Amino acid sequence: MKRDGGSGRLFDVVWFLAWALASSAWCVTAAAQLSATFDEPFYIARGLEFWRTGSHGGLLEKGTMPLPVDLYTLPLYLWERWRGVQFDPTSDLDRLLPWARAGTLAFWWLLLAYGWRTGHHLAGPWGGRLAVAMLACEPTFLAHAKLATSDIAISACLLALVYHFRTGREAGWMRRVGIPAFWFGSAILSKASGLMFGPLCLLVVELERLVRAGAFRSVAMSAGRWASLLDGLDRLRPFKRDAMQVIGCGLALVFVYCGSDWKQEPSLVEWAHGLPEGKFGGSMVWLAENLRIFTNAGQALVKQIQHNVRGHEVFLLGEARRRAFWYYFPVALTMKLSLLPLLMPVVVAALRPRALANWALLSAAALLAFSLTYRVQNGVRLVLPLVALALVGLAGAVVQAFRESVSGWRRGVLAAGAGAGIIWTAAAAAFVWPHGLCYTNEFWGGTQRGYRLLSDSNYDWGQGLKELARWQRLHGRGPLDVWYFGTDPILRSLPLREVRLDTPSIKGPEDAIARVRGHYLAVGTTWLYGAYIPVDRQQRYAFLRARQPVARTMTFMIYDFTQE
Repeated sequence: MKRDGGSGRLFDVVWFLAWALASSAWCVTAAAQLSATFDEPFYIARGLEFWRTGSHGGLLEKGTMPLPVDLYTLPLYLWERWRGVQFDPTSDLDRLLPWARAGTLAFWWLLLAYGWRTGHHLAGPWGGRLAVAMLACEPTFLAHAKLATSDIAISACLLALVYHFRTGREAGWMRRVGIPAFWFGSAILSKASGLMFGPLCLLVVELERLVRAGAFRSVAMSAGRWASLLDGLDRLRPFKRDAMQVIGCGLALVFVYCGSDWKQEPSLVEWAHGLPEGKFGGSMVWLAENLRIFTNAGQALVKQIQHNVRGHEVFLLGEARRRAFWYYFPVALTMKLSLLPLLMPVVVAALRPRALANWALLSAAALLAFSLTYRVQNGVRLVLPLVALALVGLAGAVVQAFRESVSGWRRGVLAAGAGAGIIWTAAAAAFVWPHGLCYTNEFWGGTQRGYRLLSDSNYDWGQGLKELARWQRLHGRGPLDVWYFGTDPILRSLPLREVRLDTPSIKGPEDAIARVRGHYLAVGTTWLYGAYIPVDRQQRYAFLRARQPVARTMTFMIYDFTQE
């Protein structure tokens, strides 16, 4: 890892393009093998609705921010305008989905570009190169880069926000505030969680910058406690001013982009009419009936906050709960990340611990700590921005530790470890293709057993129908019933019969068997090992987990009930 001269520029371009094109090929080819995930049909339908009507209401009412959806569906809208006939998001989904998924590659390349820029800022050319390689072959990132969802988009926008804020701290207003405000607004427009992720990362980045510059040294040496505290707060005054402008301008961008349908909010009107009669009740009824500012970005943000407060059923390590596990994300990340980002921090900490104290890794650590407060825990996709920062920061730490190491053997360990880790991760991504969503690392038993540990978007997110249909054609089996976790309308056109065994009419194993007697039954792993069946009813389906399947695809267990 030597310092590069001017000739390194061409090498950087070739390096970046090689990783970007190889990872994009993985995504495009894998996407063609999979059916729609749970959320994608909704995104495509609501995105086309926006381009036809100009209203984001269908998305905002569900708490979904519109920027990625708008980008993915714009080519579809232009296509239908060219052909002169509107697409049906249900019957035409199989034609539309590959093109919508390809739109995610725009954010994927943006993420790789800012990964390179951030790594270069932290540790020079090899910091950028290693960052691109680590991002491009991480299976969990590839898994989401092939889907028409919003998780890669917010990861890219948040990384761009933090990079520009850190590198523009001593510059003029545009670089210091204007560009970060644009990326903060873009992060929120990608996903509502950007509202919390952004300010937290900005604070960590500023504190790291001030500490590195020695701004708090005099504060630590101050004799008076209150004088020391005031001195410290004074150091943060420029940050407070700039951060408020970044947040304010970013939110203004969000509200302008999302727009409004200028209608009443039915739930607000209903709430107002439920108030006791009197001056306050009458005033609120008048306000609710005349406050025609809905739908808007604030409505979507509030809905997401309420969703997190209410919580969500969750499954982890074979246990289902009505409410959250406080340790869900730290444990889930040890399963879903490859071995490189799990082992290399230990190696660097042993050889040069100071190298780990860069602003990207510290921001990732802050987001990891913040994840302990989450009450919605249906996939590590919710913390992908954390993973992006961690990978880029780790790349910078490895290169920095290499440069600062005096001993030749330490340099050899770092270089060999980084190289072997990239090869191992790339091989893992190749072997798990096209099932990146199911990837589970070797520490936890590998991908084939991952469904016993995590569910939902971590494994079976509804994407396995095409593979199940291929299995049926290959084996020539008779009638095949499917208990499917997903929303893909392609199920109606396949030679499969959907059955719902999670209904109240199923009182026990006898009712379930009666429903599928004489057929083969394919059950999605999220139904078998997940939290979507109420806890008090899960014992009714334990007989399926105890029964030996006759075959399986990646996300379906197949049982033989033809002899029942």
